[in-house]
Amino acid sequence: MSPKKVTIIGSGNWGSAIARIVGSTTKSFPDEFDPTVRMWVFEEIVNGEKLSEVINNRHENIKYLPGKVLPNNVVAVTDLVESCEGSNVLVFVVPHQFVKGICEKLVGKIPADTQAISLIKGISFDKTNQGVSTEKRGGLKLISEEIKEILKIEVSVLMGANLAPEVANDNFCEATIGCKRKAEDGPLLKKLFHTDNFRINVVEDAHTVELCGALKNVVACAAGFTDGLGYGDNTKAAVIRLGLMETTKFVEHYYPGSNLQTFFESCGIADLITTCYGGRNRKVCEAFVKTGKSMAEVEKELLNGQSAQGPLTAEEVYLMMHKTGLDAKFPLFTAVHKICAGEMKPAELVDCLRNHPEHM
Repeated sequence: MSPKKVTIIGSGNWGSAIARIVGSTTKSFPDEFDPTVRMWVFEEIVNGEKLSEVINNRHENIKYLPGKVLPNNVVAVTDLVESCEGSNVLVFVVPHQFVKGICEKLVGKIPADTQAISLIKGISFDKTNQGVSTEKRGGLKLISEEIKEILKIEVSVLMGANLAPEVANDNFCEATIGCKRKAEDGPLLKKLFHTDNFRINVVEDAHTVELCGALKNVVACAAGFTDGLGYGDNTKAAVIRLGLMETTKFVEHYYPGSNLQTFFESCGIADLITTCYGGRNRKVCEAFVKTGKSMAEVEKELLNGQSAQGPLTAEEVYLMMHKTGLDAKFPLFTAVHKICAGEMKPAELVDCLRNHPEHM
């Protein structure tokens, strides 16, 4: 079989960090992968230069991952369809609200045997109640489901305790690939991402892997609120524990049959801890409390064009829980949404947790 062509859809902080890994692994396995990795770049002008030209000429994403060299086999392409033409593996790493539009542009433009892997930590709430997954789960749709539904291809997921700057620094860490066709697709995907400092474990429980990656951002928002309010590590530990309990119950309710062991993979408790101490959602929510500015203002000031996925995921989770009458069973998730939406003061968060069902 001919080597697989790989495209990375997205070139932000996380996308660029992953490009450093994929650019290296594809060269290490020339029988498995085509050495040229195309990376779709949403064109921007940075310091008077086109970002795509900077990446291709200087091999650096000067806006989203400055100071880190990208492998010279990673090629920036600004046309989405062109970047994916003939590709056998699509690596999705864009903010989750853009997935639908991207996939719709690719319909009929990719090989029938293409597979995708999503590194996107978010979920989608379909307010129109269209689609099998929406009707079955009251509004919840995983990003992997959205990609598969539109493009009619197999989709795996990669999640874990992976803060992008640390991955870019080649610090040792782990990640989890959730792959429903583990025996068929798992070995190839592991080769694509597994390195000495980015250790991969492959599991079949893909929906749990993906939901852990999305829901931990909501918990991280709660951790950020408590940091902004001046609470200490004991309170944050309580937030992490209660957040983990809500995550496990959420997954079990909406996706029955999850494997408890998956929560102990990198995608589970490890990702939850690192995000609650070092992620952008925690950072933004702490500043939201301390400055009194709007979430949009804080994101603009702190994230250099990136977005915090936690507030949006919290809204989607809340809409879905409210639709199914379960919001009272998830007080942490509910409070995070209401605080982000301006319906509750941050100081009221701890009051909500005092009466948590886990204490009853």
